[in-house]
Amino acid sequence: MADWTRAQSPDAVEGLLDRENKRMADSLATKVTRLKSLALDIDRDAEDHNRYLDGMDSDFASVTGLLTGSVKRFSTMARSGRDNRKLLCGVAMGLVVAFFILFYLLSRART
Repeated sequence: MADWTRAQSPDAVEGLLDRENKRMADSLATKVTRLKSLALDIDRDAEDHNRYLDGMDSDFASVTGLLTGSVKRFSTMARSGRDNRKLLCGVAMGLVVAFFILFYLLSRART
């Protein structure tokens, strides 16, 4: 033991050690409380993210249904005759051009 403990009575040393233990226990309790709070925050965030992902799943399912219907109508129109094929080709080219124009404008807006 250190020199200062030899000069003090055993009761004084025991009291000092007891106070130190209580201080360390309080410090540990504070840290545990902080960790518990962090764990609850993480749990809340995980639940929020799960809800968001579930919502995205239903959104993707509805978009898939919409796209499936559009593809069926597009296929029906393509099979229905020669005049429709010319119209279909024009619409497809227009959409491609519109996509590239929109892409160009958005890339210019970001810079």
